[in-house]
Amino acid sequence: MSILTEVRAGAVPAVVRAAAEAERLLPENLARAIADGTACVPASNRFKLEKPCAVGGGSRVKVNANIGTSIDISELDAELEKLRVALDCGADAVMDLSTGGNLRTIRKRIREMCPVPLGSVPVYETFSDHIRAGNPLRNMTGAEMLESVRIHGEDGVDFVTVHCGVTRRVVEHLRAKKRVAGVVSRGGSTLARWIAANNKENPFYEQFDELLAICREYEMTLSLGDGLRPGGGADAGDRAQIEELYTLGELVLRAREAGVQTMVEGPGHVPLQDIEMQIRMQKVSCHNAPFYVLGPLVTDVAAGYDHIACAIGGAIAAKAGADFLCYVTPAEHLRLPTPEDVRQGVMASRIAAHAADIARGVPGAAEWDLAMSRARKARDWQKQVELSMDPEMARKRRAEAMPCDSSVCTMCSDLCALKDQDNFF
Repeated sequence: MSILTEVRAGAVPAVVRAAAEAERLLPENLARAIADGTACVPASNRFKLEKPCAVGGGSRVKVNANIGTSIDISELDAELEKLRVALDCGADAVMDLSTGGNLRTIRKRIREMCPVPLGSVPVYETFSDHIRAGNPLRNMTGAEMLESVRIHGEDGVDFVTVHCGVTRRVVEHLRAKKRVAGVVSRGGSTLARWIAANNKENPFYEQFDELLAICREYEMTLSLGDGLRPGGGADAGDRAQIEELYTLGELVLRAREAGVQTMVEGPGHVPLQDIEMQIRMQKVSCHNAPFYVLGPLVTDVAAGYDHIACAIGGAIAAKAGADFLCYVTPAEHLRLPTPEDVRQGVMASRIAAHAADIARGVPGAAEWDLAMSRARKARDWQKQVELSMDPEMARKRRAEAMPCDSSVCTMCSDLCALKDQDNFF
């Protein structure tokens, strides 16, 4: 039985109980949310997670960190260091998006070292293999694409992104009305070109039942990828994006029927004023499935600071109902990220997620902030460090202020607004 079929039968699997208890949720309530499709607990049956987590169902907003090699830079040790940094900074999940080097070796090693849910995009492996062999991408076969999903399942991947909504119909919309920024999803772009070159339907859409059977066999959560997400604010909400969204909504119901946990991926680049509307539309269209957003980035001109543009959009999206934020690093659009980029990306998205948790009334979120406010009032510097989202950074910044009067900081010194205030306020 799959996790979904177990909870529908009234059981609470151990992994669901662990995910619930990690954040003050009643296991039975989380199980009910999984049963009705509004939550998921990505957990492969080929690997035992040390830190399972829930997405949706009243749980706190989760943060994912992408790592992985490229064709130009393929250093496993560097990716393992990024994994370590992402975990140290509190990432709830990690995706291996490697396209260079021995992809299966890289994936297996990351899997061994990753105690949290691990995701991947199997079709990357298919087209990377063709590129390195000098074969045109149009020569890929549906059988090869589905076999990649199976291999990732065998390797213990917990959730897979599959771009099932990039159909022949939506490709025709793209060709009729070209976008400003084009198709920025690697998987979506490759499948769109494959469809156009072969005049065939997307195998992941056409053979969706077989894809579901693979996911169910390995207990992989299906992340329905936004292959046509807008890569520029000017493209947000266009016909291609909405057409794909409606298709994904139909596939959510088929996945639930098959006993496969499912979440849906969303944009992308979206102007700030449109984010709430888009998230609500996406939630309705996809039957309140857990929603996983990349950003969204609220401006296209923050190169070098895209993690900040991402955090702004992520907070608004999560307040509106998004359940899972995929981080963006300062290197986005520019180069492969470094470990320091990963740290900044995770922390920016964690801030956004926590801000949304407070607004959503997630248990413990406001209490955390209240404890910090009290520590600041008391000028309890050690407690402030301990309560910080990034204690290492807080400790470093405080140390840089020393030597100084230990009861204050170098910003205000004896003019500290809180000093000697206890008798007045």
